[in-house]
This record gives sequence, structure tokens and C-alpha cells, in this order.
Amino acid sequence: MSGKAISGQDAAKRAKSAKRPKCPICGKPTVQDYRPFCGRACADEDLSRWLGGRYVVAGESVGHKDDDDKE
Repeated sequence: MSGKAISGQDAAKRAKSAKRPKCPICGKPTVQDYRPFCGRACADEDLSRWLGGRYVVAGESVGHKDDDDKE
């Protein structure tokens, strides 16, 4: 086998970073206070996308009542 042996400390670092979730906006590691985001800027960007109508929740469309209901 060729290559370097991985020290216990390096392996622990890799395992810790591999388990840490990433921000859905920019891909940086998340911060506990802003989970699931990395910070306030990405949290605000996500809110802006929701409020601007760029995100939608899948489901049946809800129509307005037609005049047929008045009869």
C-alpha cells in the first residue's frame, strides 16, 4: 500500500466535518444559532426567496369558488 497513514487526529477532523450539515444556500457548514443556515445573511436570503414566491410547496391547487356555488 502506498500513501500516508492517517493519524487519529486527522481522521477525527474528517469524520466531524463529514457529519456536519451544510447550508442549503451557500454550502458552508451550518452554525447552531442559524440552523440550517451558516449565518444571518443566508437565513435572510431564504426568507426573501419564500416571500418573493421563488419557493412553492407542492400540492393540489386551490381554486377560487366559481359562480356555480351561488345557485
